[in-house]
Amino acid sequence: MTILPGLLDTEAIRKDFPILDRTVHDGKKIVYLDSAATSQKPRQVLDALNTYYERHNANVHRGVYTIAEEATELYEGARDKVAAFINAPSRDEVIFTKNASESLNLVANMLGWADEPYRVDHDTEVVITEMEHHSNIVPWQLLAQRTGAKLKWFGLTDDGRLDLSNIDEIITEKTKVVSFVLVSNIMGTINPVEAIIRRAQEVGALVVVDASQAAPHMVLDVQALQADFVAFTGHKMCGPTGIGVLWGRQELLEDLPPFLGGGEMIETVSMHSSTYAPAPHKFEAGTPPIAQAVGLGAAVDYLTAIGMDNIARHEHAITEYAVRRLQEVPDLRIIGPTTAEDRGAAISFTLGDIHPHDVGQVLDEQGIAVRVGHHCARPVCLRYGIPATTRASFYLYSTPGEVDALIEGLEHVRNFFG
Repeated sequence: MTILPGLLDTEAIRKDFPILDRTVHDGKKIVYLDSAATSQKPRQVLDALNTYYERHNANVHRGVYTIAEEATELYEGARDKVAAFINAPSRDEVIFTKNASESLNLVANMLGWADEPYRVDHDTEVVITEMEHHSNIVPWQLLAQRTGAKLKWFGLTDDGRLDLSNIDEIITEKTKVVSFVLVSNIMGTINPVEAIIRRAQEVGALVVVDASQAAPHMVLDVQALQADFVAFTGHKMCGPTGIGVLWGRQELLEDLPPFLGGGEMIETVSMHSSTYAPAPHKFEAGTPPIAQAVGLGAAVDYLTAIGMDNIARHEHAITEYAVRRLQEVPDLRIIGPTTAEDRGAAISFTLGDIHPHDVGQVLDEQGIAVRVGHHCARPVCLRYGIPATTRASFYLYSTPGEVDALIEGLEHVRNFFG
């Protein structure tokens, strides 16, 4: 058994995740290496969801009966937990959405409808990067099409990092918003936040950070980050699907218009006009994802008890080991950084001329679950001249033995395809 410094007690942690005991394909124990797509859920989260539905299920905020008040307390309690988890100055800066994609769409639409000084229009520019998930490309493309704003982006270096050599030409006095991913979902690259935000602040641009691949894996402190908006999702951080988070600075949330209209987000309504509730409810139209928020709160409790620094240390050790072992495989090419420094726990690669879908299928026959395709980051594949990649991604329950299983599985793939 391989022993690495900095590892968590994965034997104990894995007991919290029932699905990791599953077998597939005639008794092969599952090796789950797709946490960048969605993490598995510990019993503590599953129990919180079951308890909510069995004991407290009711709509929130207006019911005066007991279980409605309990549901409200649980839902708003989850907001308190998330605010503490990301070190938000105020709980009212935490907006619940259904996922990070909705969070990013919410920001893009707010800025398209906003009054000055926040409005994005034909005289302004929006800056993104070539390594973004489609969720942080398409909303800005739509906004640019509607408003006439110019969409610009940072390119990529050959080793999978942002090319900031022309940062002063990309982010200019016309730039209204800069939106970028903190950790790449396809290459694992951790981006140089300070340099980008510093330049954005110099020209007075708003900064939006997609932290979907950061919040599950490292300390996320929105005050230290100094962005204006931060988006992430629950299902990648041991929480359920159907719950995302948008954090925004209080003064911006007060000034910007809502995106969705309906119940919960209003103060008064007449047939002629409406006024809106204060944030965060101003941006949470309709019945919110109550049970999902409760589950996310339980996930935050779980991760906090282990410690995000400890999780980051564990993943760094696993990733360093995985990068080293993958580089031993003949004909394998890692797409992105080839060291464990300044990278997260998602590693994409190609294997000779074997199509990634074939790699994934043969690995599945060995019980190994990886992601194949362009990972909602097709511009990255175009940049590096590849049709797709195979991606292995790790989390707090991943072990060196699972890395070894992947390497053995890849050898089987090579033998299978001659």
